[in-house]
Amino acid sequence: VQLQAFGGGVVQAGGSLRLSCANSGSTFSKVGWFRQAPGKEREFVAAMSWRGDRLKYADAVKGRFRISRDNINLAVYLQMNSLKPEDTAVYFCAANQWGLVSDKTSDYSYWGQGTQVTVSS
Repeated sequence: VQLQAFGGGVVQAGGSLRLSCANSGSTFSKVGWFRQAPGKEREFVAAMSWRGDRLKYADAVKGRFRISRDNINLAVYLQMNSLKPEDTAVYFCAANQWGLVSDKTSDYSYWGQGTQVTVSS
């Protein structure tokens, strides 16, 4: 299983970015996005069940970010709107082949390499 996150970049506050997570053709029970800012621990951003019937968001991103999945190419997306400087971090996609939607890093076995998102004020 290989996950690859991409789509990061530099954007002004209030702007939008869409992150993508490609995988090598595997299916999972859940997929998620996490982020890690310099000097901080990795934190949960959003997650969904593979079927899409369960969604979970961190309070800090509710109403601004949306996680989704493409049924054809199996990619997972994170649409980020109304970005704030505090959203600046390396964003990681993650997946696991069993278990319910979770906000814990320990519940995910597979991780992408991360993509940098920088929001300027």
